[in-house]
Amino acid sequence: MALPAHVAGSGTLDRLVENARGYAKASTAENTNRAYAADWSHFTRWCRMRGTDPLPPSPELVGLYLADLAAPTNGSPALTVSTIDRRLSGLSWNYGQRGFSLNRKDRHIATVLAGIKRKHGRPPVQKEAVLPEDILAMVACLPFDLRGLRDRAILLLGFAGGLRRSEIVSLDMGKDDTPGSGGWIEILDDGVVLTLNAKTGWREVEIGRGSAEQTCPVHALEQWLHFAKIDFGPVFVRTSRDGKRTLDARLSDKHVARLIKAMVLKSGIRAELPEADRLALFSGHSLRAGLASSAEVDERYVQKQLGHASAEMTRRYQRRRDRFRVNLTKAAGL
Repeated sequence: MALPAHVAGSGTLDRLVENARGYAKASTAENTNRAYAADWSHFTRWCRMRGTDPLPPSPELVGLYLADLAAPTNGSPALTVSTIDRRLSGLSWNYGQRGFSLNRKDRHIATVLAGIKRKHGRPPVQKEAVLPEDILAMVACLPFDLRGLRDRAILLLGFAGGLRRSEIVSLDMGKDDTPGSGGWIEILDDGVVLTLNAKTGWREVEIGRGSAEQTCPVHALEQWLHFAKIDFGPVFVRTSRDGKRTLDARLSDKHVARLIKAMVLKSGIRAELPEADRLALFSGHSLRAGLASSAEVDERYVQKQLGHASAEMTRRYQRRRDRFRVNLTKAAGL
C-alpha cells in the first residue's frame, strides 16, 4: 500500500499509509496471514524450480501447480482436497495484494480443481470430541500449582464455552487491555460473559456456574486469576518451569492443543488404542465438539454458543446426536 504517484508525500500522509497498512494486515487473522505467506512461498519456489515466474498470474500455470499438489511428480505426499483449495485461496489473496487478479473460474483452474475434488475428495476427518466424563478425568489429573490452576481453567472454560483455542488465549481481563486482545471477560454472580472478536465478528458467550466447584469453569477461572494475581492484560499467561510463578507472555494457542493431547494420555482416555492413534484423535477442536455433542438443549442454543452462522455447521460438531429425532418418513405418512 502506497501513495498514488501523482500525490506528493508528507509526514502526515506517510503516517496514514502506515496506519492503512496496519488495518489491511488486521483484515485477516494472524494464523491466516501466516498460512497465506507460506502458500506464496511454496508456489514461488515451485515456479523457480521449473524455470518460470509467478508474475503476472497465469491460470494455466496455476492449474499445473494444483495438479502437482494432488499427484506430485517428485515423490512428495499428495495434499488433501481441502488443503489444495486453501492453497488456491492463498494464491488468490497474494495476487490481490500485488495488484493482480487471479480468475479462479478460468477453465484451466476450475476444471482441474473440479477433477481433483471428484477423484480425490473424501469426507472430512473429524477429531474426537472430549465428552463430559473425559473432561472430568482430565482436570482430575492436574496439580494445584499455578500451572495446574491455569490449565484447569483453560480446559473447563474452553469446553463450557465451546471456544476455539485462539479465542481462549486471546482473552484479556478488560476491554482494550492489550493491542493483541481478541476479547475480554466479565465475571458476574451467575457466571462469566466473554466478549469475543471471532471469525464471524463480535459475539458474546455466556458461561454459567457449574453444579460443583470442582468442575465449575467460572470457579476455576476465579481461582487462577486470584492466585496468579492477574487483574490486567492477558487472562492466560505462561508460567515458570516449576509452575510456581507467572510470566508476562501471553500463551500461544498451540498450548491448548498440546494440553489436550497430554491430558488424554495422562487420564487414560481411549487407553485401548496405541499412543500415536490416541494423540491423532484429539486436538483443540475437541473441546468445541465436546460441548456440541454433550449439551442436551435445543440445537439453536448450541449454535449460538459456538458462533455458527448455520445449524448445518453446528451439526458437523455433534459427534453423538439423535439423527432420527425428526422422522420425515413417518411425518409423511409412511
